[in-house]
Amino acid sequence: MLKKHLKTSVAVLLLGIGAALPTAVTAQAEPRHIVVAAVEAKGGVTVDKEAFPTQALPAGPGYILKKPDQNGRWEVSAYVWMPSQIIVNQGDDVTLEFVGINGAAHPATIAGYNKSVTVMRGEVTKISFKADKAGVFAIGCPIHEPSMRGELIVLPRT
Repeated sequence: MLKKHLKTSVAVLLLGIGAALPTAVTAQAEPRHIVVAAVEAKGGVTVDKEAFPTQALPAGPGYILKKPDQNGRWEVSAYVWMPSQIIVNQGDDVTLEFVGINGAAHPATIAGYNKSVTVMRGEVTKISFKADKAGVFAIGCPIHEPSMRGELIVLPRT
C-alpha cells in the first residue's frame, strides 16, 4: 500500500512540476492598422533671434531652406513620413493608411513587398498585405528624397 501511495504521490508531483514549467507559445498573427501621414515639418524664426544657417542642407527636394525675407524671417522644412518606422510581426495582416497632409503628391513604395501607391493631399490611400517576409524594408518617396524615407520592420515569428 505504501508503494502504491508513493507512486501516486510521485506522479502527482511530476504532473505539478510539468504544469509549472514554461511552455512554448506560438504567437498569433494580428491585424495591424497603421496611419502614416505625409507631412512637411516646418519651422521659422527671424534673424534677430537666430542667425541664418551657413551650412547647406543635404541636396534634394525633401529639405527646404528659405533665405530671410524683407523682415528677416527665414524658414526650414523637411518632408517626412510620420511615423517613419513601422514595426509588425511576420504573419501579421497589415493595412497602412496613408494620409496626404502636405505636398501635392507622394509616390510611395515599399521595397521588397512590391507595393506602390500615390498619396495625394487631402486623400486617404490604403495598402494591405500579409507581412510574410521578415526584415527591414524601405518606404520611400522619390520626389522628396532624401528626407522622406521610412522603414517597415517585420520581426520574425518564433
